[in-house]
Amino acid sequence: MYYAGMSLRKIQEHLQMFAHKNSHYSTVYRWIVKYANMISNLTNNTQIKSWQELMSDEMESHRLGEQNWFVDVMDTETRFVVASDYIKSRTIDNLTRVLKHRKFATGEQVKVIITDGLQGYERVLKKSFGLKTHWNHKSPIIHNVVIASERGFNHKIERLHNSIRDRTKIMRGFHGSLGSVRAIMKGYEIYYNFVRKHQGIDNKTPQEEAIPKLAYFSNVYLLQHI
Repeated sequence: MYYAGMSLRKIQEHLQMFAHKNSHYSTVYRWIVKYANMISNLTNNTQIKSWQELMSDEMESHRLGEQNWFVDVMDTETRFVVASDYIKSRTIDNLTRVLKHRKFATGEQVKVIITDGLQGYERVLKKSFGLKTHWNHKSPIIHNVVIASERGFNHKIERLHNSIRDRTKIMRGFHGSLGSVRAIMKGYEIYYNFVRKHQGIDNKTPQEEAIPKLAYFSNVYLLQHI
């Protein structure tokens, strides 16, 4: 309900229809942070069937009046967000940490990585994916740079960012600690990958496209425990 767009107070009112001794809306927030962190312990180690092309981008955000960034990497075919993080600044170390996790999630499948024109990405990809830029060195990946003004707002990862903006604009910014904000955004990644259906992939979730066996084993597990 929260990631679909309901406010914390609206969720509280909804729960009160079924439980008269309802929790405070701040408790609902703590539940979201708690269980987003718990679920991410499982989803962070997920390896996916990638389609050889990833796109990385950053989205500006604000917390306690300061500029922060939400950085994410998406498989362009399945729409699966293979890694994301909420960072205080776009440093080489911060971006490298996220991209290294993306390499773990996709293994050696990735051949092309698309980024914007941020100059630091070349160094980041050298550290995380072993990008070679010298003319006589064979590189394991191809780095494609796409300028934002050229790709417009119809790109897949931009549509993800627009969805996030639609959700966060009614939250009037983030006011909690960096840890709680990271948990909230990690929860959105989980919602986007495993719950939200996408018309561009035949009304499926990205998980159904990127991890087809997961749905089968989840159903088997449920049947065994009913």
